Amino acid sequence: MNPARPIKLSRSSIGIGHPVFTIAEMSGNHNGDIDRALSIVDAVATTGASALKIQTYTADTLTIDSDAPAFRIGKGHELWGGRNLYSLYEEAHTPWEWHEPIFMRAREHGLVPFSTPFDPSSIEFLEALGVEIYKTASAEIVDIPLLREIAGTGKPMIVSTGMATLSEIDAAVTAISNAGCSDLVLLACTAAYPASPDEARLGNIQALRDAFGVPIGLSDHSLGIGVAVAAAALGAVAIEKHVTLDRMDGGVDADFSLTPTEFSTLVTASEQARAAVESGVSFGPTAEEQAVLALRRSLFVVEDVRSGDAVTAKNVRSIRPAGGLAPDDFDLVAGRPFTQDVRRGTPLTWDLI
Repeated sequence: MNPARPIKLSRSSIGIGHPVFTIAEMSGNHNGDIDRALSIVDAVATTGASALKIQTYTADTLTIDSDAPAFRIGKGHELWGGRNLYSLYEEAHTPWEWHEPIFMRAREHGLVPFSTPFDPSSIEFLEALGVEIYKTASAEIVDIPLLREIAGTGKPMIVSTGMATLSEIDAAVTAISNAGCSDLVLLACTAAYPASPDEARLGNIQALRDAFGVPIGLSDHSLGIGVAVAAAALGAVAIEKHVTLDRMDGGVDADFSLTPTEFSTLVTASEQARAAVESGVSFGPTAEEQAVLALRRSLFVVEDVRSGDAVTAKNVRSIRPAGGLAPDDFDLVAGRPFTQDVRRGTPLTWDLI
């Protein structure tokens, strides 16, 4: 794997030197309504996002219907405390018959549609729909057989690393590479919903890049866009955020999702951060500064003077614009006689004194 080589998709490229690949994750924010799901796609298309992502599972492919304690989310969880896993996934899943119309709508808008599969049947299903890239969730990074199955398609993969130790990430990367995937992006991630910026650990972006030699991005579940924009400044080549039409509409992920307007701001700000950092280090005027260069201060004659008058602080001053002698030359010219009449507003040059 070569981190300098961009991953080329039909409508985007992912990598250093390319715009940040911004992924709008619909997740369960469709609230069980296909029309709302398509409206989310339409809204995402107005934001400048690169891609629209969903998740391909059913409650039965993720878990079993059980009320045993292990199958309930801890009561202390801010959003889903006490909920049964099966019922949560039943509510949040995207029906498989919706995938094709969602993907078609996304492609019509110029978005890259793709999904997170959770079992072999979902991979087979997504292959039939012609997806060109896959994403895996943080909790699945330890499911090496699943990772191998996805990698075996030969398609690029984006892998979230939330909760994972470095050795677990290494095992996943090795398995993916050995199974045939040559285009891999790892996402730094805090798998908390919502996640606190205090636990973002954005230093992992560089650490993962150094450790595995692949492009690194961020899957962000914090509130707002600050963490994601900071990640872009640190070299994240892809950013994933959940999106909804309006948080007031509710839904399993609404509380930590961005609205379309906020996602649009994220797209703009993250690209500004990327471009600013990649502009590198140099000094002296840039191309855009050339016009302002003419506004530097210099010595100007600020009163009409006659030939023979002496240069004084009253008739010569350091003002904007440029064109005259350097301000620091005043001590050299003070007291010298003008050699000709000079009108107010004339730049002071050596031939005038």
